[in-house]
Amino acid sequence: MNINPRSIFQFLLCLLVSSSIMAQTTSLKKSPPLSEATPQSVGISPERLKKLDAMLEESIKNEELPGLVALIVRNGKIVYHSAKGFADVESGKAMQKDAIFRIASQTKAITSTAVMMLWEEGKFRLDDPISKFIPEFKNPQVLQNFRYGDTSYTTVAANKEITICHLLTHSAGIGYGGIDQDERIRMIYQKEGIVEAFDTKGMTNEINIKKLAKLPLIQNPGEKFRYSMSIDVLGYLVEVVSGMPLDKFFQERIFSPLGMKDTWFYLPENLAPRLVEVHVPHEGKWIKPDPNMGWDSSFPISGSKSLFSGGGGLSSTAMDYAKFLQMYLNGGEYNGVRILSRNTIETMMANQSVELDENVGTYHGLAFAVTSEKTIAKGGLGSLGTFEWGGAFNTQYFADPKENIIGIILKQTLGGNEPTGWKFKQMVYSLIDD
Repeated sequence: MNINPRSIFQFLLCLLVSSSIMAQTTSLKKSPPLSEATPQSVGISPERLKKLDAMLEESIKNEELPGLVALIVRNGKIVYHSAKGFADVESGKAMQKDAIFRIASQTKAITSTAVMMLWEEGKFRLDDPISKFIPEFKNPQVLQNFRYGDTSYTTVAANKEITICHLLTHSAGIGYGGIDQDERIRMIYQKEGIVEAFDTKGMTNEINIKKLAKLPLIQNPGEKFRYSMSIDVLGYLVEVVSGMPLDKFFQERIFSPLGMKDTWFYLPENLAPRLVEVHVPHEGKWIKPDPNMGWDSSFPISGSKSLFSGGGGLSSTAMDYAKFLQMYLNGGEYNGVRILSRNTIETMMANQSVELDENVGTYHGLAFAVTSEKTIAKGGLGSLGTFEWGGAFNTQYFADPKENIIGIILKQTLGGNEPTGWKFKQMVYSLIDD
């Protein structure tokens, strides 16, 4: 077999060019990676930090929670990182600071970041119709009449196409299957076999989203905020535009550059022992959920490993997610690697006129819930521009650009009504002493 050296050179050159195009760019700005420091060195009161720690200890002692990991970062310095309670109550396995949690909807901000990275590369406009890239979404229909007896329905044509911006702001009119507030949508999605996050039967993003595209909307696109599978649609958009599976895009373009070595859709074998068990309350105790509750409780260790849910499929650690949030506080850069431009982040944090909670005053940007002037008056919810979200398994985070502070509290429970989420955030703001 004759091999042409020139052909080999051209192939290697092409490979080098393509890999350099895909790689994240270095930044003129180089922030240091997260590292530990004393609380007082970054304006955090050590005495008040002890009170916060005591509050979390009390929550474990009172069995409000089986276990948790909490992390506080200010000015890029870790001032608090603690693990409490159990990762598995049944076996007595203690929680560790590097424990891995199913972060569910905390995945959404990462998928939205991937979308905006491609937007920065000129791949699309935010007001482009999604049907330009996923033709099955052409000519959307809105649910009109529904028969509960046989789940048949009629539709009317939507008054506009779904845009990428509608999807980023959860205003596309798409539903959320098993957790949707509208029973009709839940029944339609279940009948069509729409998968929300976890799968054991070989589903893929392409199959799942193309099926979803043929189903009726619950409202006209752009009408109002409606929490939905829209970010799962965007996960497939990333695949279509980049030509890469979503898990590979995340690893190569976000996780590896940021040093997020413990964040995966499906855990490598060596990381599986660090996964925290999901617990549910039962007669005053925390137990493992019934295996027939409707989802694969062994995810992300098992599963089909072919579906990468952009809306809820990732697992991660407190430290990994803190690196992701610090990148945002740094204006899109972390440790000398630029993920997004500062201008892009300003666009993402801007009010997209999709109000989440009229009483609290938060609005939805292009990735997060963001505090407004209304929010500040409520107290304990952050400065103007603080961004936040959480996950179905009781995980929460917030990041405040004004105070340059990050708070993350990860738990792994379903059900119950424990107060550590709001207490943690409220008390984090009481720590500031500069």
